[in-house]
Amino acid sequence: MSTSALNSIEKKASLSLAAVFGMRMIGLFMILPVFAIYGVELEGYSPLWLGLAIGAYGFTQALLQIPMGILSDKFGRKPVILGGLVLFCIGSIVAAQSESVYGVVFGRALQGMGAIASATLALAADLSREEQRPKVMATIGMFIGLSFAIAMVLGPVVAKDYGLAGLFYLTAIFAVFGMALVLFVVPNAVTTAPKGDLVAAPTALLSMLKDSQLMRLNLGVFILHMALTAMFVVLPVQLTEVGFAISDHWRLYLPALLVSFALMVPVMIIAIKKNKEKLAFCGAILLMTATLLTLWQTSTDFTLIVILVVLFFVAFNYLEATMPANLSRIAPAGQKGSAMGIFSSSQFFGAFCGGALGGVITQLWGNSQVFLVSALLMIVWFLLALGMKPIVKSKSLSFNINLTDESHAQQLANRLAKMPGVIESSIVFTDSVAYVKVDDKVVDMEQLKTVLN
Repeated sequence: MSTSALNSIEKKASLSLAAVFGMRMIGLFMILPVFAIYGVELEGYSPLWLGLAIGAYGFTQALLQIPMGILSDKFGRKPVILGGLVLFCIGSIVAAQSESVYGVVFGRALQGMGAIASATLALAADLSREEQRPKVMATIGMFIGLSFAIAMVLGPVVAKDYGLAGLFYLTAIFAVFGMALVLFVVPNAVTTAPKGDLVAAPTALLSMLKDSQLMRLNLGVFILHMALTAMFVVLPVQLTEVGFAISDHWRLYLPALLVSFALMVPVMIIAIKKNKEKLAFCGAILLMTATLLTLWQTSTDFTLIVILVVLFFVAFNYLEATMPANLSRIAPAGQKGSAMGIFSSSQFFGAFCGGALGGVITQLWGNSQVFLVSALLMIVWFLLALGMKPIVKSKSLSFNINLTDESHAQQLANRLAKMPGVIESSIVFTDSVAYVKVDDKVVDMEQLKTVLN
């Protein structure tokens, strides 16, 4: 069988799991562009509770992201994914039926408890061959990015006719569709992919937290999503104050996101080709900082606000797209699952803190100060990013191997260490797996496979 293209199972798995992931993310993000406007009608409204409602899902998601991945190893991927979608559906219904902001916060927290990202990605890996796994993961990643754009458009359109309750009921419907896909469309896995690069290992988490390079990425994604969520506590209000009706906000977000993607991709390609990835990365942080500082000083010029929103998303999408790739190249061989678990938890915790911070600042000092505080946090990230070491271009691979004993595993590790193009390797004797990080332009893949076999 040819290995140059996805087979039928891999195609079905990538598209169906991407759809499950995407519908869930649309449901989580749809309230971002509208809640600051419609949330004022809820009983108990205050800027603080508004921010908590926007970011509450991030708190429970951050807490449960790693445990849910570990549970999927023990009880199976599909049961954990289905359980997560059930919680997500219940949380959506609770939020839809709530007339107070407190009920919405509780519903959003329940939504976040359905933290299925790790289990979904692990199932995608189980259903794909090693050489095709990057394509499957890229398909899911593309759908995640697309889901944010769809949510920015769909939120204002649905809320105009059906209000916040309509948004949450639609989210519950998405969850039901997701469950149907998992039950009847997503293939059943008959093998399990090596888990070191997919699911967090509790024993490896402490070492991941101590790694200075990974720490910079974790703090960076925390600040990035804090700034994003905090911005949406005040941006919709700012747009309505300049006479832009909430039902028309999608007319800004859709072009802004499309233009940002069109501008981001060439920058990414040039940065990789010219080996200027760190320069482009730090430049994106500075661009985001500059847009936030200008938004702090601008509240009445609609044209300028539109330009700033576009530039904000250019920087945001570039950083959002490059950081997971950087993490996979920095993470030690066989421990990407642990590194990604901490990274994802940092991302969601940033979303929670951004909502809370935006609410507190708005309540104490007013809307515009949210942009200033977010910009100051971005400056802190910029200073951290300056200390990043150049990232060696590499590709992570895993192989199932036959080992007779631990001394055999050590001999194999020694042989791999001497091979040209092998940057790092890890042999897990108990799992009979070899994790290898290679420079694919230097390594002889046939020789590597011969050594491992």
